[in-house]
Amino acid sequence: MTSPRASRLALAVRGALISAALAAPLLPAAGWADQAAEVASRSYAIPAGPLGDALNRFAREAGINLAATPAQVRGLRSPGLSGNHGVEAGLARLLEGSGLQAEDLGNGSFVVREVSSGAALEVPSTQVFALGNALGSADGYLATHSQIATKTSKALLETSQSVSVVTREQIDDQGSKTVQQAMRYTPGIFTGQVGASNRYDYIVMRGFADNSVDNVYLDGLKTMGDSGTFSSLQVDPYFLERIDVLKGPSSVLYGRSLPGGLVALTSKKPLYEDYHQVQATLGNLDQKGLGFDFSGPLDEEKRIAYRLVGLGKGGDTQFDHTRDERYAIAPTLAIDFSDDTTLTLLGYLQHDPNGGYHSGVPADGSLYPHNGRRIDRDFFDGEPALDDFDRTQRMVGYQLEHRFDDVWSARQNLRYLSAQVDLSQVYGYQWTGAGSNALNRYFSGASEDLDAYILDNMVQAEFDWGPARHTLLTGLDYQKRKAKVDWTSASVSPLDAFDPVYGNATLGPLYEDNHTRRLEQTGLYLQDLVDLDRWRFSLGLRQDWVDVSDQNRSTGGRSEGDWSRFTGRAGVLYLFDNGVAPYISYSESFNPNAYSDNAGKPLEPTEGKQWEAGLKFQPADSDSLYTASLFHIVQQNVASKLPQNSYYESVGEVRSQGLELEANTQLTDQLKVLASYTYTDITYSESVDKAVQGNTPNQAPRHMASIWGQYDFDAGALDGLRTGLGVRYVGRSWADKENTLRVPSYTLVDALIGYDLGKLGLKGMDLSLNANNLLDEDYVASCYSLDFCYFGEQRNLTATLGYQF
Repeated sequence: MTSPRASRLALAVRGALISAALAAPLLPAAGWADQAAEVASRSYAIPAGPLGDALNRFAREAGINLAATPAQVRGLRSPGLSGNHGVEAGLARLLEGSGLQAEDLGNGSFVVREVSSGAALEVPSTQVFALGNALGSADGYLATHSQIATKTSKALLETSQSVSVVTREQIDDQGSKTVQQAMRYTPGIFTGQVGASNRYDYIVMRGFADNSVDNVYLDGLKTMGDSGTFSSLQVDPYFLERIDVLKGPSSVLYGRSLPGGLVALTSKKPLYEDYHQVQATLGNLDQKGLGFDFSGPLDEEKRIAYRLVGLGKGGDTQFDHTRDERYAIAPTLAIDFSDDTTLTLLGYLQHDPNGGYHSGVPADGSLYPHNGRRIDRDFFDGEPALDDFDRTQRMVGYQLEHRFDDVWSARQNLRYLSAQVDLSQVYGYQWTGAGSNALNRYFSGASEDLDAYILDNMVQAEFDWGPARHTLLTGLDYQKRKAKVDWTSASVSPLDAFDPVYGNATLGPLYEDNHTRRLEQTGLYLQDLVDLDRWRFSLGLRQDWVDVSDQNRSTGGRSEGDWSRFTGRAGVLYLFDNGVAPYISYSESFNPNAYSDNAGKPLEPTEGKQWEAGLKFQPADSDSLYTASLFHIVQQNVASKLPQNSYYESVGEVRSQGLELEANTQLTDQLKVLASYTYTDITYSESVDKAVQGNTPNQAPRHMASIWGQYDFDAGALDGLRTGLGVRYVGRSWADKENTLRVPSYTLVDALIGYDLGKLGLKGMDLSLNANNLLDEDYVASCYSLDFCYFGEQRNLTATLGYQF
């Protein structure tokens, strides 16, 4: 029974949400009062299909909490439900022939159990169908649902836009050390923009590489780093439960964003069963790490649960005189005030006292010999005494969700972020002369303070109107960011790239450039998802207001810009009985430009428009999903630099089109396979610089392909052994926008071997060894220009010993 205190709190939360939310749009009200009064008996029109999807929809429409494990519903189908039914009768019909039954736990909660088992099964720690907006199951490498495209729980098969999901199991099996590494096997994604550097998570999506991390979100909210500064932030993948990747423009729900798509990180949340795990890692390059992940309930009723995740790691990098080092901790607390109200408090603290290497070398000397010699891939162009990168980031926030009745629910997400970055770096830029082996060098220094917060309010209604089922979402979000940056620069004495001698560098006069940068955005959005028989329609509209300013505290100058933008999205999908789902969609994006014109005024925001057509296929009674998508994106107002001037104008247009294929399949109980192919044709369709127009942007390979397979032995002498092998192919790309030189293609091999030590009597212990670039391929990953090319990661070996108790 809910306590009076909890009831009062739930009532206060309801009042606060009603006051803060938008005025809800007028909807057909006929029959709603009867529905609210007769939750136990109502009309349903749930088609036959996968059991998990049918139960998920029933739970939403009936307004109940329904818990089941992914293993219980995997591979099962439901006969569907049609006509007027009570809750228990409806569940019995949906579960008919499955060998499962639903037990009433009281207070509107039900749990799925096996019919033949008389043993008392505990409620699963993750409520798959709670409040109608959960992420569904994620078994192995395959996730069934995603919120990234619609901000609601939607089956991937029914989403009319291309979405890929990297699960926790895939992150672990592939030994991913960063978010960008975790997406190496995802179609449409190029993760080699800066080669072996791990300081930032640069992610090129559908050919769009703007050297920022503005396309990364955490728990539904933008990470809010400032891409115009060094304060771009990271979240370590050890703290994540999954990574969802949405391809194409997405401004309707998220505001300013890039046309290639966005990456949504989901952090680990509290579990309502005890879970304790520790792990230690060792690797080449003196890599060492220790992590822990503890979770469980804090009260007997299991209404309050915690999770505490921590990590410390460090090591050398492949580049001389540089180290990576990180310490992070994430406390989380979840409180179920009632069956209808949930609050999750989130915290994250990360300190990176060493940020590794982040520079490049000329194409002349890396892609081809310079004076008959090539630069080593471990070459360090800086100065050990002047090399420093120290970053501290703090995030606190909450996720609040409340269900008013079987129709209305509301959610509010908030995050506050602060970060400090101190940078000192010497970098090389061009040879001092054609016959010289010495590089010109320059010094860059920075001291930055960033403060930001973001708030997203959502009100959701799920109702029937005639023969159609509607999921209506309306929201208001707001974000504000302030970055105070103090930059210094100077010339530095040259360095011989083939025989470097450090410690004798001399600096020229320091130049100071100090700014205060601000951004403020308010967005109002409306979305309607319509299920009509086997048709799935999605419609979305949004209006944004954005203000930016840059106060130059060194010169006293100031630039300002304010814009309002309207964006839309529409899609339609049809579900065939055999699991085939063709779709077509249109979506838009906008993003404030990072450049200014000759008067110092910020350029107009870039705008993106995409048409996408695709086909999804999920065979019946299988844990597989196959996707093919064709896309055509046009990005306008791209900043272009006039050849004879030093300033920019919004005169550019980039067109990207291509094909993406993805297979996520469980071939047998032991064998999982991921496969992908990407074809991207991207060009500067308009440019004032005629030397660039019609060319292909650099850092955009035309062809990419990958395959990863893992096999788990479960019998015989090899019982407990698992092996994995992956191959990644990245085709040729251009080294410069003028398309004068190509970066050669490369093929990389990754591998895994692991063993469950519990088979030897060491219960709960597991040992694995990951190898990235197993064959130690020596390659250039990409080039930003002919002056900055980036070496790819050399062979990296990591052993991980985990203990779960």
